[in-house]
Amino acid sequence: MYAYIKGKISEINPTNIVIDNNGIGYEITVANPYEYQLNEEKQIYISQQVREDSNTLYGFLTKEQKKVFLLLLKVKGVGPKSALAILAGATSEEIISAIEKQDVNYLTKFPGIGKKSAQQIILDLQGKIDFNTAANKTESLANLYIKDALLALEALGYSTKELAKIESRLAKFEFSAVDDYVKQGLKLLFGN
Repeated sequence: MYAYIKGKISEINPTNIVIDNNGIGYEITVANPYEYQLNEEKQIYISQQVREDSNTLYGFLTKEQKKVFLLLLKVKGVGPKSALAILAGATSEEIISAIEKQDVNYLTKFPGIGKKSAQQIILDLQGKIDFNTAANKTESLANLYIKDALLALEALGYSTKELAKIESRLAKFEFSAVDDYVKQGLKLLFGN
């Protein structure tokens, strides 16, 4: 069983990415392939799912996403595609919060999740996820996004001195994607 694969993103497809690790290309099904960039060095947390007719690697940016994915798979009627659809449409924290609050309407907004499935997810998972851990990881995830955004801005030609000036200001924002931090960083660099 794989815990993670670290390597360079060599392909981005509509449902998966290919990560090159020492000359071996691993095809990894992910929730949102377009949050990755070609030739980007990444560590992807892996869940290998072996079925009668397939052997698939599912990939996640964080351990938390992987944990939520594996918990969703334990729910009757939720398969890997439905679990990925949920993770593609919300953060781990939002999913955990919806389960904790018994928010059936929120869970039914995801493709393939009807009212019965949403109720089953709540029934099976409520109280089984460490909510405190998820809340603590929100901050570290934001720090990771900021770090990636600063690297992207540096690749665009901005100096480390310029980026050091905006780093603390970026930390005041709460975005759920690196792209949003990059856009905000550009605004700060332009003085908007």
